[in-house]
Amino acid sequence: MSEQAGSAAKPFLYVVVCAAGVASGVTGLITAARQRGWEVGVFATPVAMDGFFDTAEVEARTDRPIRSAWRRPGDPRPFPAPDAVVVAPATFNTVNKWAAGLADTLALATLCEACGLGVPVAVLPCVADALASHPAYRESLARLRGMGVRFGDPYAGEAAADGTRPDFAWERALDLLEPR
Repeated sequence: MSEQAGSAAKPFLYVVVCAAGVASGVTGLITAARQRGWEVGVFATPVAMDGFFDTAEVEARTDRPIRSAWRRPGDPRPFPAPDAVVVAPATFNTVNKWAAGLADTLALATLCEACGLGVPVAVLPCVADALASHPAYRESLARLRGMGVRFGDPYAGEAAADGTRPDFAWERALDLLEPR
């Protein structure tokens, strides 16, 4: 477990947020994680930082800055090492780049590194059905599963006939982190 100065040892959860409309609900995941005893630090893709969620609210709920860019040499690490990682919502682009080992953003580099650290990783995909049927995406899911990554049910976010959308199962990510 990671330990923070001045606090009792609590497990530390990295939450990686990608650019999908449901990202606006990430504070629900943060709240649920904290209620389950996790300390939380958020990483976001650069596009997600551009209005996909309330960054000020996330920073207030975690008492930490959101990480989206690499720190400079000599800058302190703002988060301890992770005990687990959640990727929610996980987009088509992020899943494919991660599976290919591409680390062109801090969020992707963090995911690539997490697999090497052997920490549990839970993913809640948010991918439209047309993209989810792409062969590269299916191969990426298989590769990541082979690396031990745990996936929740896919979420396409398609509107029902009455215009409502299904809820995104944020807490499912935390359930996936439970020991098997």
